[in-house]
Amino acid sequence: MLYQRSLDIERRLEAVLGMIRKGTYSTPMIAKELGVSIPTVSRDVTALRQRGHDIRSERGDDGWRYRLNHPASTESAPKRPRPDQGAGESSEVHG
Repeated sequence: MLYQRSLDIERRLEAVLGMIRKGTYSTPMIAKELGVSIPTVSRDVTALRQRGHDIRSERGDDGWRYRLNHPASTESAPKRPRPDQGAGESSEVHG
């Protein structure tokens, strides 16, 4: 059951990020679309920011919405060490 909950959270984070990429969603709109509370969306946005996504809030003519400043791609996403590397090791080869 714990694994399923983690999987559900990861899927929701991906959905929130996808909606923010479109640039037309506010916190209440995301909450309604996903069937979660506004505080849940706020926590999800915080978690995405902690993962390195540059999510900004901006005010438009119709109110506040989220905007992804520089969409993270596989090349620009924060790199995590591989399980076979120590904390101080790098995968780069210097020669």
